[in-house]
Amino acid sequence: MRYGHATMTDRSTGAGTDVKAAIRDAAQWALVALLLSIPILAWRTTEGQSALALAPRWSVVGYAVAAVFVLRLTVLLAGGRVAAVGARVAGVSGRGISAAARFIGPAALGLAVAMPFTPFADRYTMDLAILVLTYVMLGWGLNIVVGLAGLLDLGYVAFYAVGAYAYALLAQTFGLSFWICLPLAGILAAFWGILLGFPVLRLRGDYLAIVTLAFGEIIRIVLLNWSSLTGGPNGISGIPRPSFFGLVFDANCGPGSFCGFFGVEHSSLHRIIWLYYIILALALLTAWVTVRVRRLPVGRAWEALREDEIACRALGLNVTMVKLSAFAMGAMFGGFAGSFFATRQGFISPESFTFMESATILAMVVMGGMGSQVGVAVAALVMVGGIELFRDLELYRMLVFGLVMVAMMIWRPRGFIGTRTPTIVRTKGAVVAADNVREGQG
Repeated sequence: MRYGHATMTDRSTGAGTDVKAAIRDAAQWALVALLLSIPILAWRTTEGQSALALAPRWSVVGYAVAAVFVLRLTVLLAGGRVAAVGARVAGVSGRGISAAARFIGPAALGLAVAMPFTPFADRYTMDLAILVLTYVMLGWGLNIVVGLAGLLDLGYVAFYAVGAYAYALLAQTFGLSFWICLPLAGILAAFWGILLGFPVLRLRGDYLAIVTLAFGEIIRIVLLNWSSLTGGPNGISGIPRPSFFGLVFDANCGPGSFCGFFGVEHSSLHRIIWLYYIILALALLTAWVTVRVRRLPVGRAWEALREDEIACRALGLNVTMVKLSAFAMGAMFGGFAGSFFATRQGFISPESFTFMESATILAMVVMGGMGSQVGVAVAALVMVGGIELFRDLELYRMLVFGLVMVAMMIWRPRGFIGTRTPTIVRTKGAVVAADNVREGQG
């Protein structure tokens, strides 16, 4: 009994010590949060009568410090149980998402095709849908390089910019239509992708990421300073818009116009719907080509390179061509998206192709699950459409976005649909007869 009593006493003493240590650690985190919150959250600039004034917001600082203290204390005291429950929930949800992925695609495609004819399809909704599809296409293009080939690319926005400026210059200089400039922009972007691939053939991991980041910045700086060709910081305006099979969207409804040919009243929504179907077709083309190429030898070579480059070389694969093909194909789809961005906006400038664009696209690939087409599409919808839903929260919407990203890294570190299963898997082993493995037989 004394021994049992001593054991219970030791356990209670240990538990009390753990609680005290947890409170001490949480207090230290709260102190750090207080020091960081004072210069960021304590004051807010407001417009005064003659100049800007500072309005104190100490209540926001108090809420932030209290939230850090409570969250840290919760993690220390119940972190193990919460992580175990989260892992079980993530496992169940991951299997459910993977099983439902085959049904999500056709349903989403049907909704996307019928969306312009739904009652809620106003100008704002269509513009948002076009923006989401543009990022879906960019995410699928980067998914070839990062998700399939395993090459970390932080300068993907460079190919986006090459496609946009290629279309703008070709359309304005030579008077070419959108459908002629579109493949040319993709070819030029693929060429620049090959140029990027050669210097980084021997680089991996962080070094590869740094070089691709530098490449993206080099393209942006060239666009910013080559004023005679790109317009410099002023950009290029008056970019031609695509026509509907030769019919222009003219408000006068004259001969050769869309409304004049069909005998309908002019509406600015007609052009927006046509742009929506163009980017939908381009996104579907990207998905179809990616799925088909994954089953070809080059696609299987990408996946082998992602898993183990040394084993790739040992199997006799030409790693140089494998890497260059991944960079070229990913860059080509980035160029397609860039040309569409230019014709949709009618104006482009270097400020539209900063590093934050590359980081956003890469975040979509990682959050959706590297190598997953459906996952990247879901991540683009969440990141672009979700941020728009929280627009009324002003600056706090980015805080919500950051919390969602942290929660994803904790409970689903491999993304919504984090699968790395090869495209072609041998499910049944071949049966080899004993006579074929005798000495002298192989």
